[in-house]
Formats: sequence, C-alpha cells, structure tokens
Amino acid sequence: MMSDFSIYFQLGWQHILDLNGYDHILFVLVLCCSYTLKDWKRILWLVTAFTVGHSITLALAAFQIVRVDMSWVEFLIPVTILATALYNLPKRRKQRNAAVLYGMTLFFGLIHGLGFSNYLQSLLGQEASIVLPLLSFNLGLEFGQLIIVFFLILLSELMLKIFSVSNRDWSFFLSSAVIGISFIMALERIPL
Repeated sequence: MMSDFSIYFQLGWQHILDLNGYDHILFVLVLCCSYTLKDWKRILWLVTAFTVGHSITLALAAFQIVRVDMSWVEFLIPVTILATALYNLPKRRKQRNAAVLYGMTLFFGLIHGLGFSNYLQSLLGQEASIVLPLLSFNLGLEFGQLIIVFFLILLSELMLKIFSVSNRDWSFFLSSAVIGISFIMALERIPL
C-alpha cells in the first residue's frame, strides 16, 4: 500500500515538472509571479485552490462521471494561462480581489485537471480502488507545484533584492512573456 502511494506521488510531481508539459509550469508561474516571500500564505492558498479544482475533475474523470472533448480542454488550458497572465497586468497586487483570484484559480484548476484525466486513467488501468492512487497523485502534483513556486520565489527575491527590479516590473515582465507563449499555444490548439 505504501509503495503504491509513493509510486503515484512520484508520478504526480514528475508529471507537473515535466518540461514537455510546460503549460502547467507556466500557469503556476503567472499565478504566483506577483507575490514575494512574505506572501507565502497567499501563495500556498492559491496553489492549493488550483490543486483542489484539479483534483475534483481528475476524480470525476477517473470515476467516469465526466467526459469531455479533449481538443477543447487542450485549447482551454492555454486560455486559462493567458487569462491569468492578463489579470496580472493592469492591477497592482493590493488592488487584486482575493476572492475573484481564488475562484478563478479553482475554476482553472478544473480545466487543467481534465487535461490530466486521460494520463491518470491510463496509469490507473484496472486498479481495484482508485482512491489512494488519486490522492497520492494529487499530493504529488501539489508537491511539484510547490517546487515550481520555491524556485520562482527564489528567483523573484534575487531580482528584487540583488538587481533592484520592482515587483511590479518583474510581474509585468513574466506575465508579458507568458502572454506571448500562451497566446501562440492557444492558436495552435484551436479545435476545428
């Protein structure tokens, strides 16, 4: 039982950190890029809101309650990244509505979870019980996201403290770069 937990936990964090699936890395990056180390509680809540949404649709798909056209999911994932990056641009961090941001993050987690559903279903195969694998996979995803956040915050603190870049400029730079990347991704994935 414990070896199953560790296997799925490892698959979860490795999947989120896989550079071939960089869309999830980009989402976590723009979700957290306007925050600093002193905002660690808010960051943790945001990442967890994303994981909760993600977990809900993963569970619904794993139990075959929800089925969607994956071409739409693959298109909507970069749209969520684009929307999050755009949300960073016009507002100062203090002007951002926390409830809106958490709700948006949870909703976008639902979409991203659908993107993982086929992958997880192929991993689960004919497992007798999918509850433990589903839980451990999601905990692995959360762990992987926290690794991304750790390196982002480390880089942000370096830019702010050593190179004296303002938090606003740093967030604007990262968000603008991700806008360009996610816009191209969305164009490439438009369902026809």
